[in-house]
Amino acid sequence: MEISRRDLIRQTAAGGLAAAALTMPGVIRSAAATSSTPPSPTGTVGRTFTTSAAGAQGYRKVITASGEQHLTRPGLGITADAGRASRRTGLISFVQLSDVHIVDAQSPLRLEWTDRLDDPSPLPAIGLFSSSYRPQEMLTGQVADAMVRAINQIAVGPVTGKPFALAIQTGDNSDNSQLNEVRWNIGVLNGGQVRVDSGNPTRWEGVADSFAATYDAAYWHPDGNPAGKPVDRPRSEYGFPVVPGLLNAARAPFQAQGLQIPWYSVFGNHDGLVQGNFPTSTLQLNLLALGALKIVSPPIGLDPQQLAQDLSTNPAALLTNLLGGAANTSVRLVTPDLNRRLLTRKQVVEQHFTMGGAPFGHGFTADNRSKGTAYYHFDKAQFRFVVLDTVNPNGYADGSLDATQFAWLKALLAQSGDKVVMVFSHHTSDTMGNPLVATGGSTELRTTGGKVLETLLAHRQVIAWINGHTHVNTITPRPGPTGGGLWEITTASHIDWPQQARIIEIADNADGTLSIFTTMVDHAGPASDGAGLGSATALAGLARELSANDWHDHTKGLGTPQDRNVELLVADPLA
Repeated sequence: MEISRRDLIRQTAAGGLAAAALTMPGVIRSAAATSSTPPSPTGTVGRTFTTSAAGAQGYRKVITASGEQHLTRPGLGITADAGRASRRTGLISFVQLSDVHIVDAQSPLRLEWTDRLDDPSPLPAIGLFSSSYRPQEMLTGQVADAMVRAINQIAVGPVTGKPFALAIQTGDNSDNSQLNEVRWNIGVLNGGQVRVDSGNPTRWEGVADSFAATYDAAYWHPDGNPAGKPVDRPRSEYGFPVVPGLLNAARAPFQAQGLQIPWYSVFGNHDGLVQGNFPTSTLQLNLLALGALKIVSPPIGLDPQQLAQDLSTNPAALLTNLLGGAANTSVRLVTPDLNRRLLTRKQVVEQHFTMGGAPFGHGFTADNRSKGTAYYHFDKAQFRFVVLDTVNPNGYADGSLDATQFAWLKALLAQSGDKVVMVFSHHTSDTMGNPLVATGGSTELRTTGGKVLETLLAHRQVIAWINGHTHVNTITPRPGPTGGGLWEITTASHIDWPQQARIIEIADNADGTLSIFTTMVDHAGPASDGAGLGSATALAGLARELSANDWHDHTKGLGTPQDRNVELLVADPLA
């Protein structure tokens, strides 16, 4: 099981354009800035975002850029017919959202304090902790709402003109399998008033505030440093600005617009495991989530390798020891909140019924509801949407399928000869190498990604496997053993740069082939010159800017042009 960069806490617990007229980094922003560039009605075909030239400390503002046209990808041995556009008939269009990561940034169970172990330094980073803290994480609810607003405005596929039939979230919809995070995510997509806040309703109680007693310069403090305390490292080393009032603005209720189309849910490792890694059945972790103590700073001289080992083997014991004041750990009091309680998979499924919205249960079935499973299928005309649950309840961030689900998948594919099949999961085929059994209570043997892909390729009606997890836009041809094959379409996240979703359209070329068009979607948050505190949408623009300056990762999620706006050719399995 490979553990890669930005993965332990997520998995275990174009540039250079001039920035004329933009505020220079480090300058206090105006709370009244609310102007916004509306999203393009054609997604990123019309216009998109990029980053400006770097300031003296490397900080970049977000600016608008020319859009990207669709590139035709080779890969499955199908030659593109130049006349296909004149014959083309649109069949369906829909939207994929992935890795939204609605975060309770004040939760005692967050492990922001490990992030510094991978900060740039003369010492080599371990490469495991750099997703545990992000400067933009208090704005994830506003980003989700801004994405909804962009999707509602676009409304139709930019190539076929077909109205969106649905949206589907491919997992990690919450960040830490907490009740409040799950409900915030559903609330944003359903619409209505949402307040992404927990604990004390009158003040922020996370690591980003400027409370002098536990002030830690490793974090970005948007209100600035308290008297007598040093400027934080994000400001002093990376040019981050001061944004007074941001934490209160982030906590304020906002009116979520809600998707104007039905939406479906896929289960991700952050939805089913604590910090995306640890089984929620661990009672002690639930008690810590509901408790009144939050670790702010780790002990000096902490060994990253030993910490990784301790988190992997007994996270509850490690955290309890640190909360007890071991080795001069800095701990603060926070207000306990029962809405931070950890949910089982069955309880997450139930919330999708309890909170309503269309369709009822958001894809989850009565069988899922009673048995606590999270895999299902549904049909739209000639298309069959097959949703997998790739989360291993025994722990660890990467995925696999249990034996019962794998048998269900094979039987369903055998019965789907008259359908065009698309498979949806959180994990990619390459991140499904998790064989763990029994450590979280499930004793079923696991099927890993290679075997799942082999099974899909054995059925010519499967044209695409659509997923997330990696936070990187990637499209990979998966040729079949005797010709044909499918496209694996992986979409980046809402929480990291570039904070994009993806439109997927399918068209019949009337020559025995189908075209799958994918178009990236930027959320409705404005460029840096419109970001501020005046609205949830403006805050989403600020979140995008902050994500572009994450000192651990601020570029790779975009992928290459061939991973974004493309045309993918496949054989029509029904021709």
